[in-house]
Amino acid sequence: MRLLVVEDDPLIARSLDNALTPLGNTVEAFARCAEARAALRHDAFDLILLDLGLPDGDGLTLLGELRERGDTTPVLILTARDGVDDRVRGLDLGADDYLAKPFSLAELEARVRALLRRSQQRSDNRLRLGPLCFDPTSGLATLDDAPLDLPRRELGLLEGLLLHAGSITPRELLESRLFGFGEVGSNALEVYISRLRKRLQGSGLRIRTFRGLGYRLEEEPR
Repeated sequence: MRLLVVEDDPLIARSLDNALTPLGNTVEAFARCAEARAALRHDAFDLILLDLGLPDGDGLTLLGELRERGDTTPVLILTARDGVDDRVRGLDLGADDYLAKPFSLAELEARVRALLRRSQQRSDNRLRLGPLCFDPTSGLATLDDAPLDLPRRELGLLEGLLLHAGSITPRELLESRLFGFGEVGSNALEVYISRLRKRLQGSGLRIRTFRGLGYRLEEEPR
């Protein structure tokens, strides 16, 4: 999953990264509202972890802007503000959950898993298609119940395709998931697609290319 952290405390931001990245997530962290706005204009995220007291504005203003333009990305508010009014306002603006600082990382991880599960309309954390299964919580992928040992970027690609299994996953979304905001070579994504295709040979699954659009993970016709 791709997570956007908007938090101006570098220690907390680093702790969030350290806690959530090993669970199979890609974390992009920014300290200011303006940086978060730019990131959200550039790309899509699976979940936003949003602090309220930011150097250049209030996180609630950013939340209101998101919902105003119809962006339904799940938002978990993280804040030291403990007033009921702030919590009510945040939830009324469209926040999906609220966690007051200081919080335990175990509780944070559980809430993140629950929000991601809800947004994907899943009863558990695992993503499946035919014999292929990926558990974002443990970062474990299996094929026909056998462990599938994948490097980090191939694992991110597999997750991105499984999240949209049966539908076309836009090329830009996969590139941002694998490479973040850095420069991407013209055939960099194809290299990882090719590697993953080889791993899926004989499984009954395939990755189809749709020129100019993206890729689709699907079951092969019988």
